[in-house]
Amino acid sequence: MTHTAPELLVGASSDFLKRFSPFDRMEPEALAFLAERAVLAFHPRGSEILTPEMGQPRHFHIIQRGKVQARQSGPAKVTEYSTLTMGPGECFPIGAISAQRPSTNAYVAEEDSFVFQLGVDDFMTLMRISPVFHLFCTQYIASLLNQSRQQLQTTFAQRAAEQQTMTTPLGNLIKQAPVWVTPDTSTRAALEKMAELRIGCIVVADEAQHPMGVLTQSDLLPRVVLPAFDLARPIEEVMTLAPRTLPATASAYDAALEMATHGVRHLLVVDGEGKLTGVVSERDLFSLQRISLRQVRASIEGAADIEALQRAATDIRELALNLIAQGIGAEQLTRFISALNDALTHRIIALALERHDLYGIDYAWLAFGSEGRHEQTLSTDQDNGLIFVCPELVEKEPLKLRLLEFARDVNDDLAACGFPLCKGNIMASNPELCLTPEEWRHRFGKWISEPDPQALLNASIFFDFRVLYGNQRLGDQLRVWLNKTARANSAFQRLMAGNALQVAPPLGRLRDFVLEEDGTVDLKKSGARLFVDAARIFALRTGIGASGTVQRLRQSGVRMGIPADEVAAIVDGFHFIQLLRLRAQHLETRHDAPGDNKVNPDTLNELDRRILKEAFRQARKLQTRLRLDYQL
Repeated sequence: MTHTAPELLVGASSDFLKRFSPFDRMEPEALAFLAERAVLAFHPRGSEILTPEMGQPRHFHIIQRGKVQARQSGPAKVTEYSTLTMGPGECFPIGAISAQRPSTNAYVAEEDSFVFQLGVDDFMTLMRISPVFHLFCTQYIASLLNQSRQQLQTTFAQRAAEQQTMTTPLGNLIKQAPVWVTPDTSTRAALEKMAELRIGCIVVADEAQHPMGVLTQSDLLPRVVLPAFDLARPIEEVMTLAPRTLPATASAYDAALEMATHGVRHLLVVDGEGKLTGVVSERDLFSLQRISLRQVRASIEGAADIEALQRAATDIRELALNLIAQGIGAEQLTRFISALNDALTHRIIALALERHDLYGIDYAWLAFGSEGRHEQTLSTDQDNGLIFVCPELVEKEPLKLRLLEFARDVNDDLAACGFPLCKGNIMASNPELCLTPEEWRHRFGKWISEPDPQALLNASIFFDFRVLYGNQRLGDQLRVWLNKTARANSAFQRLMAGNALQVAPPLGRLRDFVLEEDGTVDLKKSGARLFVDAARIFALRTGIGASGTVQRLRQSGVRMGIPADEVAAIVDGFHFIQLLRLRAQHLETRHDAPGDNKVNPDTLNELDRRILKEAFRQARKLQTRLRLDYQL
């Protein structure tokens, strides 16, 4: 069988396109349509392929060979580093051609290059006939991230095959119809039903089957047996009010996080109208993985000494690595790690309190930095402090000494469980970080009113705080005061913005990435930090009370009028960098090891390199917004 020259060219184009996203997943008929209509054009080095002055783009471009530099143009060009080198398989201008507006970038051939051109009408047709291509163009970085997660799951296919995925919807875990009683049912009748069906909890719901409460086996001893509760009385008198619920569409991971965060063993599953559809227990989640939430929670809660907690700390890391292998997203992973690390810290504090008499002292243990933002990875040191109230007629120094002795033990025990002592001494055992509310306000206020470089650095660490143990109200009141004070000081915000711009995204003008001397990119210093710093400033500017980066970006984005799709792309970029950090950290890696936040881009597959470039572009957009907003 012979082929004509056009057929051979179409076949070669199709073979090339299949090497890159999204064309490797595109529907066969859509790929054939693209290959038949794309025309290969030559652009000599230095020639302009597309500029804003050319008006609305007439073609969609896919680089086949060579390199093309994308350079910001017009009023948005506020830094000489606003360039990006693009290589084979990359496309442009997605946003401009979709919106039918001139490009905001100038695209220039960095070397002799061949580029496929697809006419605008054919581009629109391709968007219509290919859901894969449509998703790629409308949710560019989200589409790439989804494919990266699929690749990761494929890489770990053998390991993941040994356990059901934690992305399983809760509705799929429900094996039987829900068992429930009305609130006026006698406690005896409810207990008899539990015994008859051999279930660990009974749900209390109204006539419309909306959950009102729950009674579990663990509730029986303290609420029924010991108080000699009259079993003829209605169950509503002993049930737990406002039980934890999740929709049937939520994942097993969501249930695991909810259980880990709130220390519960049963979750009620409801439909879209809030009607009870079933109950999911720790036992159900246990069947999904070899190291289970139940095992980790039980080992933490039942730990009688630090040796037991050391084993639990290792289990947390192993469980997190299993979830990485299953393709769980970075936001969920970091919150999961933080929630279990919170439980670990709670137990360490509880054991320390058995050795220290702090009865009657009004205090709270504060978490700073990544722990304060719920963004811990598998590698982190300690950042913590104490806030306490000194009553009238009580000497402060003796009270403070008792707290410092307690804090020293907690810091040492955390270090024994794999959280190194902070090199900068940002720890509760430091007398300068064990303060009354008035002293914390004075310290924060001085940093805001006299923001020297050290004060700006301190603000970037300490302003991301939350209460981890103790009186939550002390932290809430400090947060309200801080937001009000910082929001009223635009000069401080401007200096914070300037400080945030001192590190630029490592995007090269001649190469894809600007590498450090060891040939790597620091994903924490040159990646995640850029998002974290910008989100903190946006939160202070808009009065957002959240301490987490993603929550700050989403909530401040609404108040600042940033389009939702733009915020989503920024969040996706941050998530990918966080995911790369987690993937670079291993079970054997000690916390805060020197290279555990670094990656050599050359070791990444082509898809992940491409997403990393896009993630850094999102960081650069954030920095551009800071420059424009604060005229820097």
